[in-house]
Amino acid sequence: MSEHILQDRERALENAFFARHNEALLAKLREADQTRSRKEALAAASGITDDAVLDHLVSLNLGAQGVAALGLVPMVLVAWADGALDPKEKAAVQDAAREAGIDREAEARVLLESWLNAPPKAEMAEAWRGYVRAVAAGLAPEGRAALHRETIGRARRVAEAAGGFLGLGSKVSEAEERVLAKLDEAFAG
Repeated sequence: MSEHILQDRERALENAFFARHNEALLAKLREADQTRSRKEALAAASGITDDAVLDHLVSLNLGAQGVAALGLVPMVLVAWADGALDPKEKAAVQDAAREAGIDREAEARVLLESWLNAPPKAEMAEAWRGYVRAVAAGLAPEGRAALHRETIGRARRVAEAAGGFLGLGSKVSEAEERVLAKLDEAFAG
């Protein structure tokens, strides 16, 4: 009889141990799902695809709107660099946003359209540079390079969209080059 009681208690102890162990595993799985969902939301809002960069953005607990601005502002600033928004540049910004998946996030889409309807204020560029410096400071060099490549690469494609005069000369205007150089500075350190 006492052997039977001992076995019952051993089984109860094992069940309690594994129940706690399973709870911990389930909690980890739920957390991983939440992190994955946040990464997917941030990727959709910003167009950023690098996992290390997305992991860093999740760890900073950044919102989708701020991260959307991270990906959209460079394109908008370049498009308005000469004070007017060329239809080809507008289309290039919209295409780049769509290709990056940014247009799937309703708030990002509304934000982008508002920026394409009126020239951005000078404070936007400075705020973006400060934001990028803060985000990039915590990234490994590879992550910083990936963030730079994705955000500035899209901005450069927008700058090249209007082309030169009759397809001749540089595809990027001097004003656009100045804006691109200022955007690059934010990643320097």
